[in-house]
Amino acid sequence: MIQIFIFRLFIFWYIVGIFLLAFDLLPAALEWANAVFLILAGTLGGIYFSINYPKIKGIFISLTVVACTMFAEWLGVNYNLFFGQYDYNSDFGFKIAGVPIAIGFAWLMVISTTHVLAKQIIRFFSLKNTYIRAICYATVGGFAAVVIDLVIDPVAFHVKEYWLWYQGGMYYEIPFSNFAGWFFLAFVLHLFVYVVLKREWQEDQNIEWKKKMVILYILIILMFVVLALKGALFLSVIVTLFATASFIALYRKAENK
Repeated sequence: MIQIFIFRLFIFWYIVGIFLLAFDLLPAALEWANAVFLILAGTLGGIYFSINYPKIKGIFISLTVVACTMFAEWLGVNYNLFFGQYDYNSDFGFKIAGVPIAIGFAWLMVISTTHVLAKQIIRFFSLKNTYIRAICYATVGGFAAVVIDLVIDPVAFHVKEYWLWYQGGMYYEIPFSNFAGWFFLAFVLHLFVYVVLKREWQEDQNIEWKKKMVILYILIILMFVVLALKGALFLSVIVTLFATASFIALYRKAENK
């Protein structure tokens, strides 16, 4: 099946990529591979949504997440909204209106993986009120998304220079507005996902791909943790690993309830 092929291709790309990046073996001519990696990761998220829920809804969610996040990033680049004043490196892949298309797919990966974690964790509390459940789910999903950013942005800024900020902050010179923007955008998108999937909320049609999303969440974080260690960004490593372990522990506890 094409879905399995894409997953295996991602794993192959991941293994080769983490080796090349960790040892500075990626030649300049292959910098495009970073964008392909993010597109593959986002595609896996889209596959999850489309096979775990009604296909039309899954595709609708995926396209909306990519479009909305690229628009939010465009607002950020051009009007300094959400993420602070920043700009992308010219080598970060094909762009639409100044925003790399890979960023939209990266956000799809973020939302799909944190959706799985947040949904399972919230199930543990057996919340009956749909409004409270939606807010709690979106809040957990928002924080799970920020955990990824705690290591991605320091690495992208200081080690790989994928993007540059023009104003500082206490955490690796990254403005607080960036993390607040990540939480806000992830929170809103998770609310959107909840509304679209409200009727199917108790369903999990494909447990295998649900597990793949948890693996994807961990793999993405581990890749950037390796790069953070390489760049001596030890605080980001400690904070991110602790937060990730906490979320995974909560997920496993809810899963075994």
